Amino acid sequence: MVSRHLKVASYNIHKGVGLDRRRNPERVLEVLREIDADVIALQEADRRFGPRESVLPAHLLDEHSDWKPVAFGMRALSMGWHGNVILVRKAARVIHCAPIHLPSLEPRGAVTADVELDGVTLRVVGMHLDLSGLWRRRQAAAILAHVEGCADRHPTVMMGDLNEWTAAAGCLRDFGRDYRMAATGPSFHARRPVGRLDRIMVSADLHVAECGVHASAAARKTSDHLPIWAMLAPA
Repeated sequence: MVSRHLKVASYNIHKGVGLDRRRNPERVLEVLREIDADVIALQEADRRFGPRESVLPAHLLDEHSDWKPVAFGMRALSMGWHGNVILVRKAARVIHCAPIHLPSLEPRGAVTADVELDGVTLRVVGMHLDLSGLWRRRQAAAILAHVEGCADRHPTVMMGDLNEWTAAAGCLRDFGRDYRMAATGPSFHARRPVGRLDRIMVSADLHVAECGVHASAAARKTSDHLPIWAMLAPA
């Protein structure tokens, strides 16, 4: 059970390409340091074509941050799975991790990890869902079935770019049967946020003590999405 506040965050980093159309991983890391979360779910963190090389060089995280990527071992040069990455504090212990294969027309996936930090165990799911509402619902069903099928139960946070505009319908309604949404606010487009495409969802044994959108000057130019964050406590 979560015995202290944990800060989690989700960020679609747009393959490291900012609103100035420049790819700048150092700028992404600057925003992550501003947020300073214990656990971070990234989307679009691998390049789209070829060997799907990670946008964030491993040495950059190792030498200039307090995070390490959860190793899913799917592709040699990728940090995650279909662009989904989970970063955790270097002091954290990754108990278990796995990719979640999703039904899709275009390459999509999700990732999950059970993370222990300062005696706290948290199940984390990172995702980037389809542009199609029909496929989003199928992908949500696959994620929920995967988590439900886990032998061990842990407080769970699901985070990512859900590409869902309507709060009361579609995949958000599906997730909402068992998970509560953090009221983070609109995070897309970074220049003028109107869409709540990025979401943090928690299981019934977690409470969202605080949450919001990180809208610093650096964040407003680093990606087309703004990062979102939440402080979690026992329910």
